[in-house]
Amino acid sequence: MSVNVEKRVDPPGDATHGEAAWALKEEIRQLEGVLKQRRGFFMDAYRRANCHLLVEDDELVGFSSARRDGYILFLAVAPRVRGRGYGERLVAEVADENRSVSCHARTTNRAALSFYEHIGFEVVRRIENYYEDGGDAYYLKLGDDSSLRDRLSKFLR
Repeated sequence: MSVNVEKRVDPPGDATHGEAAWALKEEIRQLEGVLKQRRGFFMDAYRRANCHLLVEDDELVGFSSARRDGYILFLAVAPRVRGRGYGERLVAEVADENRSVSCHARTTNRAALSFYEHIGFEVVRRIENYYEDGGDAYYLKLGDDSSLRDRLSKFLR
């Protein structure tokens, strides 16, 4: 069975898919204990960001929300569709629009750290007590190597 994945965009100021993004984020939070933002914070950040969304059969299966400087505020892919390259595709969309791409990830979130390292992010520094609950974070940045951008660009096709 072939799967048709549709790309959609909510530009800054547009939260058309904000509720669906919140629901996906909450599903992941409940299953994995990550993405613990409060609703008000999430919705405000979502509205201000450029959001790339991947939709299968009218169901949101992944999204990235990034600021104008390429900082990824949120990256989420539904657990049931992981391994299909959706995360890479979402990061590639951000990289295609920005000179640099960066983000934070919990130091305890091994899955996220492995994913980011796999596609070429490097740990720049550790920040203690970064999250509201006192959790530490790594600040990550996509390497400046042009071959990394080339590698990510294949996900845009």
